[in-house]
Amino acid sequence: MNVWIAIGVTALGCYLVKLAGLLVPAGVLERPLVKRLAALLPVALLAALTAQQTFADGRVLVLDARAAGLVAAVVALLLRAPFLVVVAAAVLVTAGVRAVGG
Repeated sequence: MNVWIAIGVTALGCYLVKLAGLLVPAGVLERPLVKRLAALLPVALLAALTAQQTFADGRVLVLDARAAGLVAAVVALLLRAPFLVVVAAAVLVTAGVRAVGG
């Protein structure tokens, strides 16, 4: 039953956040600082999520095959490869390092 309470509270919280966003006056959203933050925030959150998923295992920092895959993806991005090539390079390098490393 506690799971359903958590689901209900989460759903209500999501609705309230959405409602709060709709209640913000348009003048506030047109400010240059707000526009800049709205453009940069998703990039920062995605970078933080990528770093956390790549280098963390619980409360321990790890450096394993996922880091090699991330490096391969960065190199492919620097070479201006298409998105699917970037993903494929990361997957292949990660799998290769795991196969060699055991």
